[in-house]
Amino acid sequence: MRVERFKMEREGLVEEGQEVEISERSAVTGQYTYLVEPSIAMSGIYRTSDRIHSRKGIIQKIEKTDKGFYLLVETAD
Repeated sequence: MRVERFKMEREGLVEEGQEVEISERSAVTGQYTYLVEPSIAMSGIYRTSDRIHSRKGIIQKIEKTDKGFYLLVETAD
């Protein structure tokens, strides 16, 4: 299991324990970003060796900070 962090701008779009779909966006540079669909939250940048292979995950926690909301999503890889 692996837990990844995604930035979410607005609260109330998802709930803890909810299963979500994850899509991958890649660039020619070998760097990848991920979206919790439908465009609810976005990851940071990952290198090829750190890619997220799972396309589904479970929201473990929603954190509220001064900079916005963060989803902690558990994936199978």
